Amino acid sequence: MALLDVDRAWRQVVGLAQPIAESEVVPCTDAVGRVAAADIHAPMALPPFDASAMDGYAVAAAVPPADGVYRWRVVDRSAAGHPAKRGVGGGEAIRIFTGAMLPAGADAVVLQEDVVRAGDVIESRHPVRSEQHVRRRGNDVAQGGKLCAAGTALTAYHLSWLAACGIDRVRVARRVRVAVLSTGDELAEAGEPLAPGQVVDANRFALKMLLKEKPAQLQDLGRVPDQAEAIRAALADASREADLIVASGGVSVGEADFVRQALEESGSLEFWRIALKPGKPLAVGRIGGALFFGLPGNPVSTIVTYLLFVAPAIDALAGVPPRPPLTVPATLVTPVRHTPGRREYLRGVARPVARGLEVAVDGDQGSNRLGTLANANCLVIVDEKVGDLAVGDPVRILLFGGARGHPIGTLD
Repeated sequence: MALLDVDRAWRQVVGLAQPIAESEVVPCTDAVGRVAAADIHAPMALPPFDASAMDGYAVAAAVPPADGVYRWRVVDRSAAGHPAKRGVGGGEAIRIFTGAMLPAGADAVVLQEDVVRAGDVIESRHPVRSEQHVRRRGNDVAQGGKLCAAGTALTAYHLSWLAACGIDRVRVARRVRVAVLSTGDELAEAGEPLAPGQVVDANRFALKMLLKEKPAQLQDLGRVPDQAEAIRAALADASREADLIVASGGVSVGEADFVRQALEESGSLEFWRIALKPGKPLAVGRIGGALFFGLPGNPVSTIVTYLLFVAPAIDALAGVPPRPPLTVPATLVTPVRHTPGRREYLRGVARPVARGLEVAVDGDQGSNRLGTLANANCLVIVDEKVGDLAVGDPVRILLFGGARGHPIGTLD
């Protein structure tokens, strides 16, 4: 069976992940990372009044005097939260501070450093143009203007904008219900004593940590033994509640790899094996109403396939329009050995230099080596069509961002 192209596999995955219909209203304080379920419009203009953008004096712009010296008499004061009690007329000024309400009759602000003051009289030789240093009502957003579109993954910046417009609650897609399990008789939990031949289940742990950064509700199904009937039962139970099931291990071709078999018997297999390194044995399908991902058992393979396929599927289920991750150019400072045929994602360390970014790749890229991933800040993409790469060759990289290591985002 020919290996599936990575880009085609991504398109199939996001096509399978149809947005869930249910939504809920939550406080904005709890909405970071959630996905807007409908367009959000401003209930008020921002700013809600004409305001000063600088500290200075509010005046009415006028024709320059014959001697080039503007003169005004200061008649009041406007501070943030304490507007002037009167407007300005010809030859008058009101002392004003950044963010304060612009008094009636004023259409310009003269900077405080551009004037000389003697008692209640100020003078300036600087030109005064209408609208200078003025923020008009609705300068940030007009009343009724769109703040966020449906499908926006809400950040602290979106939510601060909503809060500035007086919005304290927002309708979001309900969390995607994600069931996670690992298969393998050799697995133990961190902190447990290891029997001979056992290893700690780092894969399920990594998935649970990564999911904390997504609009997901986790169902941890724990470790399932390498028994066909136990795996079938676990997947059947998970499919009754979950929108998405993620299993780590058991999808290769070993005698104890029963996950793909259980998927084919209990649901449908959309595709299996992609032209990817690490992560070739990726199984994607459905069980009941749940989308299913069977990830490879090696730790780095699990994480890479999660980042490339599971994470965007969760976003798509939550209503985020599918977009490929943002890649940026970099220059290799270490050589890379590569055999054409599969696209490879190498752990790398990128750093800024005068001409852009340069990236170094750890020599040993074994899919068991979590240390190279722990010390990386990016994935280096090596195209399936190229061979070995030399120092100085250009590459594209996926930069990690956030506390839990997802790629930094997408371009709209």
